Amino acid sequence: MADSTTGPPAAEPQSPSANTANTANTAASPSASPVATPPAATLPTGSAQPAVTDEGEATRNECAAIPAEPNSNAITSTEPPLTISEPSASEPNEIAPAEEVPTDDDGNSIYERISSYSASLVSSAINYPIEYGRRFHSFREGVYVLPNDTLEMERLNVTHNMVVRAIGDRLYLAPLEKEKIHKILDVGTGTGIWAIEMGDFFPNAEVFGNDLSPIQPDWVPPNVKFFVEDVESPWIEDEMYDFIFVRHMLVSIADWPKLVRNVYDHLNPGGWAEFQDMDGQYYSQDGTLTEDHETRKWNKQFVDACEGMGRTSRPGPQLKGWVTDAGFQRITHYKFKCPMGPWPVDPHYQDVGTLNLYQLLDGLEGFTLKLFCDYLGHTKEQVFVMMAKVRKELQDPSLHAIFDHHVVFAQKPETSDEENGDA
Repeated sequence: MADSTTGPPAAEPQSPSANTANTANTAASPSASPVATPPAATLPTGSAQPAVTDEGEATRNECAAIPAEPNSNAITSTEPPLTISEPSASEPNEIAPAEEVPTDDDGNSIYERISSYSASLVSSAINYPIEYGRRFHSFREGVYVLPNDTLEMERLNVTHNMVVRAIGDRLYLAPLEKEKIHKILDVGTGTGIWAIEMGDFFPNAEVFGNDLSPIQPDWVPPNVKFFVEDVESPWIEDEMYDFIFVRHMLVSIADWPKLVRNVYDHLNPGGWAEFQDMDGQYYSQDGTLTEDHETRKWNKQFVDACEGMGRTSRPGPQLKGWVTDAGFQRITHYKFKCPMGPWPVDPHYQDVGTLNLYQLLDGLEGFTLKLFCDYLGHTKEQVFVMMAKVRKELQDPSLHAIFDHHVVFAQKPETSDEENGDA
Protein backbone atom coordinates (compact mmCIF):
# COMPACT_ATOMS: atom_id res chain seq x y z
CA MET A 1 0.00 0.00 0.00
CA ALA A 2 1.30 3.43 -0.89
CA ASP A 3 2.26 5.98 1.73
CA SER A 4 -0.05 8.95 1.98
CA THR A 5 1.23 12.46 1.39
CA THR A 6 -0.14 15.88 0.59
CA GLY A 7 0.27 17.68 -2.68
CA PRO A 8 3.34 19.83 -3.33
CA PRO A 9 3.18 23.55 -2.69
CA ALA A 10 2.90 25.87 -5.64
CA ALA A 11 6.26 26.70 -7.20
CA GLU A 12 7.21 29.61 -9.46
CA PRO A 13 4.92 31.31 -11.99
CA GLN A 14 2.23 29.18 -13.61
CA SER A 15 2.31 27.93 -17.17
CA PRO A 16 2.08 30.95 -19.52
CA SER A 17 -0.39 29.15 -21.76
CA ALA A 18 -2.77 28.62 -18.88
CA ASN A 19 -3.22 32.35 -18.35
CA THR A 20 -5.50 32.64 -21.35
CA ALA A 21 -7.98 30.20 -19.88
CA ASN A 22 -7.70 30.87 -16.16
CA THR A 23 -10.62 32.94 -14.97
CA ALA A 24 -9.25 33.09 -11.45
CA ASN A 25 -6.35 35.38 -12.41
CA THR A 26 -4.49 34.36 -9.27
CA ALA A 27 -0.74 33.94 -8.91
CA ALA A 28 1.02 31.05 -7.21
CA SER A 29 3.66 31.88 -4.66
CA PRO A 30 7.25 30.75 -4.90
CA SER A 31 8.13 27.70 -2.86
CA ALA A 32 11.21 26.65 -0.99
CA SER A 33 10.41 23.02 -1.76
CA PRO A 34 12.90 21.22 -4.02
CA VAL A 35 10.01 19.66 -5.93
CA ALA A 36 9.91 21.58 -9.21
CA THR A 37 6.31 21.10 -10.20
CA PRO A 38 4.77 23.91 -12.24
CA PRO A 39 2.24 25.58 -9.98
CA ALA A 40 -1.48 25.29 -9.90
CA ALA A 41 -3.15 28.66 -9.56
CA THR A 42 -5.95 28.77 -7.01
CA LEU A 43 -8.98 27.31 -8.71
CA PRO A 44 -12.04 29.51 -9.23
CA THR A 45 -14.58 29.69 -6.43
CA GLY A 46 -16.69 26.57 -6.55
CA SER A 47 -14.10 24.41 -8.26
CA ALA A 48 -13.78 21.03 -6.65
CA GLN A 49 -10.42 19.50 -5.83
CA PRO A 50 -9.11 16.17 -7.11
CA ALA A 51 -10.28 13.18 -5.09
CA VAL A 52 -9.19 9.58 -4.80
CA THR A 53 -11.53 7.16 -6.56
CA ASP A 54 -12.23 3.53 -5.70
CA GLU A 55 -9.44 2.54 -8.11
CA GLY A 56 -6.85 4.64 -6.30
CA GLU A 57 -6.92 7.21 -9.08
CA ALA A 58 -7.70 10.89 -9.05
CA THR A 59 -10.80 12.60 -10.37
CA ARG A 60 -12.58 15.81 -9.39
CA ASN A 61 -15.38 15.99 -6.86
CA GLU A 62 -18.95 16.95 -7.58
CA CYS A 63 -19.30 20.58 -8.55
CA ALA A 64 -23.03 21.03 -8.64
CA ALA A 65 -23.08 24.15 -6.51
CA ILE A 66 -20.96 27.24 -6.10
CA PRO A 67 -19.14 27.00 -3.78
CA ALA A 68 -18.77 23.22 -3.77
CA GLU A 69 -19.63 21.48 -0.52
CA PRO A 70 -16.76 19.80 1.35
CA ASN A 71 -16.35 16.14 0.49
CA SER A 72 -14.74 13.52 2.68
CA ASN A 73 -12.70 12.35 -0.29
CA ALA A 74 -11.42 15.80 -1.16
CA ILE A 75 -7.72 16.52 -1.10
CA THR A 76 -7.17 19.80 0.67
CA SER A 77 -4.31 21.04 -1.51
CA THR A 78 -5.10 22.97 -4.69
CA GLU A 79 -2.78 20.57 -6.52
CA PRO A 80 -3.02 16.79 -6.98
CA PRO A 81 -0.99 14.81 -4.44
CA LEU A 82 2.18 13.04 -5.44
CA THR A 83 1.05 9.72 -4.02
CA ILE A 84 -2.27 8.00 -3.58
CA SER A 85 -3.54 6.92 -0.19
CA GLU A 86 -5.65 3.83 0.40
CA PRO A 87 -8.47 3.67 -2.18
CA SER A 88 -11.81 5.16 -1.26
CA ALA A 89 -15.03 3.22 -1.60
CA SER A 90 -16.86 6.10 -3.27
CA GLU A 91 -17.54 6.35 -6.98
CA PRO A 92 -16.44 9.47 -8.89
CA ASN A 93 -19.19 12.05 -8.93
CA GLU A 94 -20.70 13.70 -11.96
CA ILE A 95 -20.05 17.06 -13.58
CA ALA A 96 -23.19 19.13 -13.09
CA PRO A 97 -24.39 21.08 -16.14
CA ALA A 98 -25.58 24.65 -15.87
CA GLU A 99 -29.27 25.05 -16.05
CA GLU A 100 -28.68 26.95 -19.23
CA VAL A 101 22.81 25.56 -21.85
CA PRO A 102 24.96 25.16 -20.81
CA THR A 103 25.66 21.43 -21.23
CA ASP A 104 28.61 19.17 -20.63
CA ASP A 105 30.76 17.62 -23.34
CA ASP A 106 28.77 14.41 -23.39
CA GLY A 107 25.52 16.32 -23.82
CA ASN A 108 26.93 18.34 -26.69
CA SER A 109 28.23 15.26 -28.46
CA ILE A 110 24.83 13.61 -28.22
CA TYR A 111 23.18 16.75 -29.58
CA GLU A 112 25.61 16.79 -32.50
CA ARG A 113 24.62 13.23 -33.36
CA ILE A 114 20.94 14.09 -33.02
CA SER A 115 21.38 17.16 -35.25
CA SER A 116 23.22 15.16 -37.89
CA TYR A 117 20.61 12.41 -37.82
CA SER A 118 17.75 14.91 -37.97
CA ALA A 119 19.29 16.97 -40.78
CA SER A 120 19.44 13.89 -42.97
CA LEU A 121 15.66 13.53 -42.62
CA VAL A 122 14.50 17.14 -42.95
CA SER A 123 14.62 17.33 -46.76
CA SER A 124 12.19 14.44 -47.08
CA ALA A 125 10.13 15.59 -44.11
CA ILE A 126 9.23 18.98 -45.66
CA ASN A 127 7.99 17.63 -49.00
CA TYR A 128 4.45 17.67 -47.67
CA PRO A 129 1.63 15.92 -49.58
CA ILE A 130 -1.71 17.72 -49.95
CA GLU A 131 -4.83 15.57 -49.63
CA TYR A 132 -8.46 16.66 -49.31
CA GLY A 133 -7.26 20.26 -49.21
CA ARG A 134 -5.09 19.64 -46.11
CA ARG A 135 -1.33 19.25 -45.67
CA PHE A 136 0.00 15.99 -44.19
CA HIS A 137 3.32 14.59 -42.96
CA SER A 138 5.68 13.34 -45.66
CA PHE A 139 8.21 11.60 -43.42
CA ARG A 140 6.87 8.07 -42.82
CA GLU A 141 3.95 9.10 -45.03
CA GLY A 142 0.66 7.44 -44.16
CA VAL A 143 1.48 6.39 -40.60
CA TYR A 144 -0.20 9.49 -39.10
CA VAL A 145 -3.68 10.34 -40.34
CA LEU A 146 -3.96 13.86 -38.92
CA PRO A 147 -2.75 16.90 -40.93
CA ASN A 148 0.19 19.12 -40.01
CA ASP A 149 -0.90 22.41 -41.58
CA THR A 150 -1.52 25.80 -39.96
CA LEU A 151 -5.08 24.93 -38.95
CA GLU A 152 -3.90 21.80 -37.18
CA MET A 153 -1.02 23.64 -35.52
CA GLU A 154 -3.48 26.18 -34.10
CA ARG A 155 -5.67 23.34 -32.83
CA LEU A 156 -2.69 21.65 -31.16
CA ASN A 157 -1.87 24.86 -29.29
CA VAL A 158 -5.47 25.22 -28.10
CA THR A 159 -5.43 21.57 -27.01
CA HIS A 160 -2.25 22.23 -25.03
CA ASN A 161 -3.97 25.11 -23.22
CA MET A 162 -7.03 22.95 -22.57
CA VAL A 163 -5.02 20.11 -21.05
CA VAL A 164 -2.85 22.43 -18.94
CA ARG A 165 -6.05 23.95 -17.56
CA ALA A 166 -7.68 20.55 -17.02
CA ILE A 167 -4.86 19.27 -14.80
CA GLY A 168 -4.66 22.40 -12.66
CA ASP A 169 -2.61 24.85 -14.74
CA ARG A 170 0.35 22.49 -14.68
CA LEU A 171 2.74 21.49 -17.46
CA TYR A 172 3.30 18.12 -15.78
CA LEU A 173 2.47 16.33 -12.54
CA ALA A 174 5.60 14.25 -11.86
CA PRO A 175 7.47 15.25 -8.66
CA LEU A 176 10.64 16.51 -10.31
CA GLU A 177 13.54 17.87 -8.27
CA LYS A 178 14.71 20.80 -10.32
CA GLU A 179 18.41 20.48 -9.55
CA LYS A 180 18.38 16.87 -10.83
CA ILE A 181 16.80 17.68 -14.20
CA HIS A 182 19.46 18.34 -16.83
CA LYS A 183 17.97 16.84 -19.98
CA ILE A 184 14.29 16.64 -20.98
CA LEU A 185 12.67 14.99 -24.02
CA ASP A 186 9.21 15.83 -25.39
CA VAL A 187 8.13 12.87 -27.53
CA GLY A 188 5.91 13.91 -30.45
CA THR A 189 6.36 17.60 -29.67
CA GLY A 190 3.99 18.89 -32.37
CA THR A 191 4.23 22.68 -32.40
CA GLY A 192 6.78 22.54 -29.59
CA ILE A 193 4.67 24.63 -27.22
CA TRP A 194 5.19 22.34 -24.20
CA ALA A 195 8.95 22.08 -24.82
CA ILE A 196 9.26 25.86 -25.16
CA GLU A 197 7.44 26.51 -21.88
CA MET A 198 9.54 23.83 -20.16
CA GLY A 199 12.67 25.51 -21.52
CA ASP A 200 11.64 28.70 -19.73
CA PHE A 201 10.81 26.82 -16.53
CA PHE A 202 14.06 24.81 -16.56
CA PRO A 203 16.58 27.36 -17.92
CA ASN A 204 19.56 25.24 -16.85
CA ALA A 205 18.34 22.07 -18.57
CA GLU A 206 18.44 21.05 -22.22
CA VAL A 207 14.96 20.43 -23.62
CA PHE A 208 14.62 18.36 -26.79
CA GLY A 209 11.47 17.83 -28.84
CA ASN A 210 11.04 15.34 -31.67
CA ASP A 211 8.32 14.95 -34.29
CA LEU A 212 7.64 13.65 -37.78
CA SER A 213 7.58 17.20 -39.20
CA PRO A 214 9.77 20.27 -38.52
CA ILE A 215 6.81 22.58 -37.87
CA GLN A 216 8.16 24.14 -34.67
CA PRO A 217 9.03 27.87 -34.48
CA ASP A 218 12.58 29.13 -35.01
CA TRP A 219 12.53 31.62 -32.13
CA VAL A 220 12.76 29.47 -29.01
CA PRO A 221 14.68 29.60 -25.73
CA PRO A 222 18.39 28.86 -26.29
CA ASN A 223 18.15 25.61 -24.32
CA VAL A 224 15.35 24.17 -26.52
CA LYS A 225 16.14 22.13 -29.62
CA PHE A 226 13.90 20.26 -32.05
CA PHE A 227 14.68 17.39 -34.40
CA VAL A 228 12.85 15.16 -36.88
CA GLU A 229 12.44 11.59 -35.71
CA ASP A 230 10.00 8.71 -35.93
CA VAL A 231 9.67 7.58 -32.32
CA GLU A 232 8.63 4.12 -33.50
CA SER A 233 12.02 3.63 -35.18
CA PRO A 234 15.11 2.68 -33.14
CA TRP A 235 16.26 5.52 -30.89
CA ILE A 236 19.85 6.75 -30.80
CA GLU A 237 21.42 4.35 -28.32
CA ASP A 238 23.13 6.75 -25.95
CA GLU A 239 20.40 9.39 -25.75
CA MET A 240 19.69 9.53 -22.02
CA TYR A 241 17.30 11.90 -20.24
CA ASP A 242 16.19 12.83 -16.75
CA PHE A 243 12.55 13.45 -17.74
CA ILE A 244 10.67 12.14 -20.77
CA PHE A 245 7.20 13.48 -21.54
CA VAL A 246 4.77 11.77 -23.93
CA ARG A 247 1.42 13.44 -24.60
CA HIS A 248 -1.42 12.87 -27.06
CA MET A 249 0.12 10.15 -29.19
CA LEU A 250 -3.26 8.54 -29.76
CA VAL A 251 -3.83 7.41 -33.36
CA SER A 252 -0.04 7.60 -33.85
CA ILE A 253 1.53 4.53 -32.25
CA ALA A 254 1.34 0.95 -33.52
CA ASP A 255 3.26 -0.64 -30.62
CA TRP A 256 2.66 1.17 -27.35
CA PRO A 257 4.54 -1.30 -25.11
CA LYS A 258 7.61 -0.84 -27.33
CA LEU A 259 7.35 2.96 -27.06
CA VAL A 260 7.02 2.82 -23.27
CA ARG A 261 9.98 0.45 -23.06
CA ASN A 262 12.06 2.83 -25.21
CA VAL A 263 11.19 5.64 -22.81
CA TYR A 264 12.30 3.46 -19.89
CA ASP A 265 15.56 2.47 -21.61
CA HIS A 266 16.48 6.10 -22.36
CA LEU A 267 15.93 7.44 -18.85
CA ASN A 268 18.81 7.85 -16.47
CA PRO A 269 18.43 5.81 -13.25
CA GLY A 270 16.01 7.70 -11.01
CA GLY A 271 14.61 9.62 -13.98
CA TRP A 272 10.90 10.25 -14.45
CA ALA A 273 8.51 9.64 -17.32
CA GLU A 274 5.05 11.11 -17.74
CA PHE A 275 2.41 9.91 -20.20
CA GLN A 276 -0.71 11.96 -20.87
CA ASP A 277 -3.34 10.74 -23.27
CA MET A 278 -7.03 10.50 -23.97
CA ASP A 279 -9.65 7.86 -23.91
CA GLY A 280 -11.12 8.80 -27.28
CA GLN A 281 -14.52 7.27 -26.56
CA TYR A 282 -17.11 9.94 -25.77
CA TYR A 283 -19.79 9.51 -23.12
CA SER A 284 -22.24 11.46 -20.97
CA GLN A 285 -22.95 10.99 -17.29
CA ASP A 286 -26.58 12.01 -17.58
CA GLY A 287 -27.61 10.08 -20.69
CA THR A 288 -27.79 13.14 -22.95
CA LEU A 289 -25.40 11.53 -25.48
CA THR A 290 -27.38 8.68 -27.04
CA GLU A 291 -26.84 6.11 -29.77
CA ASP A 292 -29.08 8.22 -32.02
CA HIS A 293 -26.76 11.22 -31.95
CA GLU A 294 -24.62 11.79 -35.01
CA THR A 295 -21.76 12.58 -32.61
CA ARG A 296 -22.02 9.08 -31.14
CA LYS A 297 -22.11 7.51 -34.61
CA TRP A 298 -19.12 9.56 -35.74
CA ASN A 299 -17.16 8.74 -32.59
CA LYS A 300 -17.84 5.01 -32.89
CA GLN A 301 -16.65 4.97 -36.50
CA PHE A 302 -13.57 6.99 -35.56
CA VAL A 303 -12.64 4.62 -32.72
CA ASP A 304 -13.28 1.52 -34.85
CA ALA A 305 -11.28 2.87 -37.80
CA CYS A 306 -8.29 3.66 -35.60
CA GLU A 307 -8.43 0.20 -34.04
CA GLY A 308 -8.62 -1.30 -37.53
CA MET A 309 -5.46 0.59 -38.48
CA GLY A 310 -3.73 -0.78 -35.40
CA ARG A 311 -3.33 2.71 -33.89
CA THR A 312 -5.71 3.06 -30.98
CA SER A 313 -7.59 6.24 -30.16
CA ARG A 314 -8.03 5.00 -26.57
CA PRO A 315 -4.55 4.68 -25.06
CA GLY A 316 -5.37 6.57 -21.85
CA PRO A 317 -6.90 3.71 -19.80
CA GLN A 318 -4.06 1.36 -20.81
CA LEU A 319 -1.14 3.63 -19.91
CA LYS A 320 -0.75 2.40 -16.34
CA GLY A 321 -0.55 -1.24 -17.46
CA TRP A 322 2.08 -0.51 -20.11
CA VAL A 323 4.13 1.55 -17.65
CA THR A 324 3.95 -1.22 -15.05
CA ASP A 325 5.03 -3.87 -17.55
CA ALA A 326 8.03 -1.77 -18.61
CA GLY A 327 9.49 -1.95 -15.10
CA PHE A 328 8.78 1.53 -13.73
CA GLN A 329 8.22 2.14 -10.02
CA ARG A 330 6.30 4.79 -8.01
CA ILE A 331 3.52 4.71 -10.59
CA THR A 332 0.69 7.21 -10.16
CA HIS A 333 -2.41 7.48 -12.33
CA TYR A 334 -4.87 10.38 -12.55
CA LYS A 335 -7.99 10.70 -14.64
CA PHE A 336 -9.47 14.09 -15.55
CA LYS A 337 -12.86 14.71 -17.15
CA CYS A 338 -12.87 16.99 -20.19
CA PRO A 339 -16.37 18.28 -21.02
CA MET A 340 -17.01 19.01 -24.68
CA GLY A 341 -18.50 22.48 -24.34
CA PRO A 342 -19.03 25.21 -21.71
CA TRP A 343 -22.18 23.58 -20.33
CA PRO A 344 -20.95 22.72 -16.76
CA VAL A 345 -21.85 24.98 -13.85
CA ASP A 346 -18.34 24.74 -12.40
CA PRO A 347 -16.10 27.59 -13.68
CA HIS A 348 -13.09 25.29 -13.99
CA TYR A 349 -15.00 22.88 -16.21
CA GLN A 350 -16.45 25.80 -18.17
CA ASP A 351 -12.91 26.88 -19.04
CA VAL A 352 -11.87 23.35 -20.01
CA GLY A 353 -15.07 22.78 -21.97
CA THR A 354 -14.80 26.04 -23.90
CA LEU A 355 -11.25 25.27 -25.02
CA ASN A 356 -12.19 21.66 -25.75
CA LEU A 357 -15.14 22.63 -27.92
CA TYR A 358 -12.95 25.09 -29.82
CA GLN A 359 -10.34 22.45 -30.63
CA LEU A 360 -12.98 19.85 -31.52
CA LEU A 361 -14.79 22.14 -33.95
CA ASP A 362 -11.47 23.31 -35.38
CA GLY A 363 -10.12 19.79 -35.71
CA LEU A 364 -13.16 17.83 -36.85
CA GLU A 365 -12.28 18.03 -40.54
CA GLY A 366 -8.69 16.99 -39.87
CA PHE A 367 -9.82 14.09 -37.69
CA THR A 368 -12.33 12.88 -40.24
CA LEU A 369 -11.62 13.43 -43.94
CA LYS A 370 -8.58 11.25 -44.58
CA LEU A 371 -9.55 8.56 -42.09
CA PHE A 372 -13.17 8.21 -43.17
CA CYS A 373 -12.50 8.48 -46.91
CA ASP A 374 -9.31 6.41 -47.16
CA TYR A 375 -9.96 3.80 -44.47
CA LEU A 376 -13.76 3.59 -44.23
CA GLY A 377 -14.57 4.23 -47.89
CA HIS A 378 -16.90 7.19 -47.38
CA THR A 379 -17.25 9.85 -50.05
CA LYS A 380 -16.26 13.44 -49.31
CA GLU A 381 -19.91 14.43 -49.64
CA GLN A 382 -20.98 11.88 -47.01
CA VAL A 383 -18.25 13.04 -44.66
CA PHE A 384 -19.14 16.73 -45.00
CA VAL A 385 -22.81 16.01 -44.26
CA MET A 386 -21.85 14.00 -41.17
CA MET A 387 -19.46 16.71 -39.95
CA ALA A 388 -22.14 19.39 -40.30
CA LYS A 389 -24.48 17.37 -38.08
CA VAL A 390 -21.75 16.70 -35.51
CA ARG A 391 -20.80 20.39 -35.34
CA LYS A 392 -24.42 21.35 -34.74
CA GLU A 393 -24.80 18.79 -31.94
CA LEU A 394 -21.54 19.74 -30.23
CA GLN A 395 -22.74 23.34 -29.95
CA ASP A 396 -26.04 22.29 -28.36
CA PRO A 397 -25.76 23.02 -24.60
CA SER A 398 -28.22 20.22 -23.83
CA LEU A 399 -25.65 17.66 -25.02
CA HIS A 400 -23.31 16.96 -22.09
CA ALA A 401 -20.59 14.93 -23.77
CA ILE A 402 -17.27 14.19 -22.06
CA PHE A 403 -14.03 12.35 -22.70
CA ASP A 404 -11.36 11.42 -20.15
CA HIS A 405 -7.74 12.59 -20.06
CA HIS A 406 -5.34 10.19 -18.30
CA VAL A 407 -2.02 11.11 -16.69
CA VAL A 408 0.46 8.44 -15.59
CA PHE A 409 3.86 9.34 -14.19
CA ALA A 410 6.49 6.93 -12.90
CA GLN A 411 10.16 6.64 -12.00
CA LYS A 412 12.92 4.44 -13.35
CA PRO A 413 14.55 2.61 -10.42
CA GLU A 414 17.80 4.05 -9.13
CA THR A 415 19.31 0.57 -9.44
CA SER A 416 18.27 -2.40 -11.55
CA ASP A 417 17.30 -4.55 -8.55
CA GLU A 418 14.84 -2.08 -6.97
CA GLU A 419 11.38 -3.48 -6.52
CA ASN A 420 8.69 -1.98 -8.72
CA GLY A 421 5.66 -0.50 -7.00
CA ASP A 422 3.02 2.18 -7.20
CA ALA A 423 3.60 5.56 -5.61
